[in-house]
Amino acid sequence: METITLLVGSCAFFIGAAIAFFASRPKAKLLEETAKREVERIRKNAELNAERILSDGRKQVDHLRETAKREETQMRDRLQKMQEQIDERSIKKEEHLEQKAEKLEKAREEYETSIENIEKQKKELKKQLSAQNEVLENLSKLKKEEAKEELLKRVETQCSTELADSMRKKVELMELHADEDASNIIVQSIQRYASAVTAESTITVVKIDSDDLKGKIIGREGRNINAFEQMTGVDLIVDDTPGTITISCFDMFRRYISKIALEELIRDGRIHPSKIEEAVKKAEERADKILLDLGKKSAYELGVSGIPDQVLKLVGRLRFRTSYGQNVLQHSMEVAYLAEAIAQELPGADPEICKKAGFVHDIGKAVSHEVEGGHAVIGMDILKKFSVDERIITAMKSHHEDFPYESIEARVLQAADAISASRPGSRRETLEKYIKRLKELESIANSFLGVDKVFAIQAGREIRVFVNASKVNDLDSEKLSFEIARKIEQSCSYPGEVKVAVIREARYEDIAK
Repeated sequence: METITLLVGSCAFFIGAAIAFFASRPKAKLLEETAKREVERIRKNAELNAERILSDGRKQVDHLRETAKREETQMRDRLQKMQEQIDERSIKKEEHLEQKAEKLEKAREEYETSIENIEKQKKELKKQLSAQNEVLENLSKLKKEEAKEELLKRVETQCSTELADSMRKKVELMELHADEDASNIIVQSIQRYASAVTAESTITVVKIDSDDLKGKIIGREGRNINAFEQMTGVDLIVDDTPGTITISCFDMFRRYISKIALEELIRDGRIHPSKIEEAVKKAEERADKILLDLGKKSAYELGVSGIPDQVLKLVGRLRFRTSYGQNVLQHSMEVAYLAEAIAQELPGADPEICKKAGFVHDIGKAVSHEVEGGHAVIGMDILKKFSVDERIITAMKSHHEDFPYESIEARVLQAADAISASRPGSRRETLEKYIKRLKELESIANSFLGVDKVFAIQAGREIRVFVNASKVNDLDSEKLSFEIARKIEQSCSYPGEVKVAVIREARYEDIAK
């Protein structure tokens, strides 16, 4: 029964499906035809739109082509007009140049013709003069030279008194004006420059925060202060004056290095011989750089350029040299200002050359204690070595009359140097003699073999001589002190006594690895 029911259900299902299939076929055909018609309509519309777009594009292209042709035609017309104008101008210029050339040619021909005429006239005049001279010589029975001498003798005889009076009046007038002009130039130059008149001393004071540092600086049994004095060549004065330590030495550069080293040690706080040696070396390196800075600063203040750095470094060293108590760098700048001011009032003098020559005229003093010869000769050699302008060398080498004056700038510089040196308050002779004596003592000790360093201390009452331990033994050291003392007695004049201390130190170093 169930099987029959399933068969009946299956048959009913298939029959329904068949009926539904055959019933939907007309609708599908209808939908297919509708779609085909829609596709055809869209295709036709697309073709129409494409034709319309192509037509519009062709019209635009034709319009652009016509516009381009019109612009091209207009441009050609403009270029044609410009070319015609250029050609017309060129033709006019050529015609103008041809006219000028014709005029120049005519002028040249006229000039040559006039020259020929002048030459002919000159020849004719010479002939006439020769004929007249012959007639005069025949009449006077004297030749031309003899007549000329006779005429000059008569004029000289008749007018000698008048000529002498006239020349004497002119010379007196020139001398009067020359004295007035020279006085005005010197007065104006001095008035235009004002400088400080303070003199350098032989001591430098270092401030300290606490007097407890004085004990550290002295060290146990004085080893620190002794090491410092030996390495720097100065005297440290540690007295009861609160908050100060005094550095004493005639050499300002040594005092400056010592001050830098001492201030560095005070800042560091660790003071012992090895640290002192390190601080002194650093101070020497730093001071060496400062010399160039001082030279550049001085040149900048003067407005001087073109001086080599090596020369400027030596100029900076003059800051630590004095001449009769006058600072040499300040003196050099003063001479440069005065020489420039004087040269500006004199015709034919070059103010720039005078200023530069005044700036470097005493440069030989920077190394005069190391090189033999006068400072003018030494300075001339230094400037030649570094290819300084020859005019500057010519001007500076005669400022002490070691060489003859070869230019007006040399005379100007000599006058400026004399003004700077002789003005009131500029120099102190006693200080210069004192420093000169100390330098003589050091140079005498340096002249012996085996001597490394020499320091004159205690105002010249003591000389400390450091010798090379590998070249000089103990016996030679004793002999050396005796010979130095005898030579000082023979060569120098000094008050009291001079103690000669020869120090021989042997130092051995190695590295543990």
